[in-house]
Amino acid sequence: MSLRQIEPKQRGFLIVNSHPEGAARTVRDQWESIPARTDGRRPVALVLGHSAGYGLATVLAGLRRHGVRGVGVAFEAPDTGRRTAGAGWYRTAAAAALAAEHGHDMRFVNADAFSADAKTRIADLLERHYGPVDHLVYSLAAPRRTDPDTGEVHHSVIKPLGAAYEAPSLDFSADEPAVAWTRIEPGTDAEARATAAVMGGDDWALWVRALAARRLLADGFTTTALTYVGSEVTAPVYREGTIGAAKEHLEQTARELAGSPLLKERNGRAFTVVAGAAVTQASSAIPSIALYTAFLRTVLGEAGFRTTAEQAADLWDQLEGRTPLVLDGEGRIRLDGWELDARVQDRVRELWADPRRGLDAARSGADWFMGQVRALYGWDVPGVDYARPAETDVPWPVRP
Repeated sequence: MSLRQIEPKQRGFLIVNSHPEGAARTVRDQWESIPARTDGRRPVALVLGHSAGYGLATVLAGLRRHGVRGVGVAFEAPDTGRRTAGAGWYRTAAAAALAAEHGHDMRFVNADAFSADAKTRIADLLERHYGPVDHLVYSLAAPRRTDPDTGEVHHSVIKPLGAAYEAPSLDFSADEPAVAWTRIEPGTDAEARATAAVMGGDDWALWVRALAARRLLADGFTTTALTYVGSEVTAPVYREGTIGAAKEHLEQTARELAGSPLLKERNGRAFTVVAGAAVTQASSAIPSIALYTAFLRTVLGEAGFRTTAEQAADLWDQLEGRTPLVLDGEGRIRLDGWELDARVQDRVRELWADPRRGLDAARSGADWFMGQVRALYGWDVPGVDYARPAETDVPWPVRP
């Protein structure tokens, strides 16, 4: 037991501690926002990166709408006594409690999904409890990855390619959000390759091969990996930068997997899924994304800005055949039409052209963005009594 009074420790977008009750409440709120519908089959799913962002939304929507069974994998730090557990740890405990409460068969594993050991452990678990996998969802985001064959540690970077990047960004260091200017020098070819080694498709392909080697690909097996395209406004630091190079590698991997004998012999499918903008722990670290997202939220309003849960519910309905697949010319599943609507982007560009004046018009969007960042760590969540001591030593959910 570790019942203690905690307060947020924040510097800019960086928050180094989490509130367990606040994090749990965000999971329950997200769960309740997803329309329930669990008729039909209950497919087996393996979700890699289940504890945050689109990975978490995919687990919750899969459970809520399709009664999926299976395993979620994430790598989260426990409570140390000096620092709380990571917010993803607390979100996992909450997701497991909801799954059990509603009679769903889902297990959660805390492991480095990049490692060979994790692939063996998860395959053993699937073999014992679930059998072949219908859906493998790949939603991992990490700053580094150790190559399981060579032992080399690859580090990802967020840099433009070809030329330096100068653009407005959102600064939360003062009492009120303000516009600052960011300059990032271009990345090298080696940095682009390292970023692709972390965030590209190498590990995704290893997971598919590991499951195939254990005969754990179901007939009609489908695997998806989350990606992002975004606006031309952020393209120099995202789609045209080192991250974009990694995403192109991911998309090439999807094409290679789709055409591979491993999937063809199972009538399998492989897609990248282009999601829309979201406030996640990963996205908040990318320069200019905060300001762009604040402008986007201002233009769309609460009703038009689609949540990760709404997008995940759409994705599951497409994958399970309840609605047609929405594919682009490159064979990617698109969930981002609401963001890239021409009229929406025209208005965002108007705000971006004069960012300080744009921020004056988008003050509510900036405040919303920072509130969303704090909620990622369980802070400022409605209905939570932060004046009361909280139990920070929450056990990871373990099932026999």
